[in-house]
Amino acid sequence: MSVLSLFDLSGRRALVTGASRGIGSTIAVALAEAGADVAVAARTEAALANTMAAISATGRNAVAVAMDVSDAHQCRAGTESAATALGGLDILVNNAGIEEVRPSLEVDEALWDRILDTNLKGAFFCAQAAAARMKQQGHGGAILNLCSLTSEVGVPTAVPYGSSKSGLLGMTRALSAEWAPLGIRVNAIAPGYFHTAMTDVFYRNEGWREAMLGKIPLARFGRLDDLAGASVFLVSDAAAYITGQCLAIDGGYLASI
Repeated sequence: MSVLSLFDLSGRRALVTGASRGIGSTIAVALAEAGADVAVAARTEAALANTMAAISATGRNAVAVAMDVSDAHQCRAGTESAATALGGLDILVNNAGIEEVRPSLEVDEALWDRILDTNLKGAFFCAQAAAARMKQQGHGGAILNLCSLTSEVGVPTAVPYGSSKSGLLGMTRALSAEWAPLGIRVNAIAPGYFHTAMTDVFYRNEGWREAMLGKIPLARFGRLDDLAGASVFLVSDAAAYITGQCLAIDGGYLASI
């Protein structure tokens, strides 16, 4: 067996949440390029048109699923819909997430619930539904969660978001231990500073950009393509003996603080 064949996802069926743009879209297309058939989820199917077209261009099967992950019922129904359409489910990428910058003294219950329900509760119930399907199939699977630098460090004005991502890291570790006997591996990546629609509020501030670049050893912000290889690796056979881990993709930021 060649080393490159370990990264081949041919015959795998994947679901990526929050896949209408940015990181989710990039990972979904990367999985397709590696050979997987991919179901992509967002609040509306219309929002997934560009990602669907990019997956189809690779020659792989693309499926669109309307799903609001803050609703546990929709997590279960959407995951099962994706698995049915693909003929099974081998990979789940929990990417859907939201953030709102707000001083902690001004955070209200509605904001707290909106962020935690999307970023943490949604990830759990999608993982639960995916694992149930993988158990039924009897040959394991791989789950990849999207953590964050805030899973490890405190960021002012991002307390609900950081709490959700810290929780997601704990969930990754706990589920990896519990589901290992089922052959289900659970890992995570923690993107550093990437300019996306969700983080645009920071990048508009020139002072913030200059200060942050000075803290990143590789002296640049992340590009979406920087996430593709690591994501494919962690859900592929190349990572068959890796579970419960969170890989920081941050240009060396965490290692340097």
